Amino acid sequence: MATLTIRNLDERTKAQLRVQAARHGRSMEEEARTILRTAIESSQAEVQVERLGSRIHAHFAELGGLELDLPERSSSPAAAEFEPR
Repeated sequence: MATLTIRNLDERTKAQLRVQAARHGRSMEEEARTILRTAIESSQAEVQVERLGSRIHAHFAELGGLELDLPERSSSPAAAEFEPR
């Protein structure tokens, strides 16, 4: 495992980390690892969603956009029939 040193961490932040770690029943180190892991996983998920939407938008923008002609509904949908044939 790698070691990470965080310099110039103010005392207030350190105290808040200590309290939060105690609340979760973890050491300060484990709490910091959990916070970092959660933040990175969350930001990666957001990037992937943005990329998908951006790709879809770019694809249709190249084609001049997309307008769908939807037919008007004139009747209610038919009920499903479950009789053997």
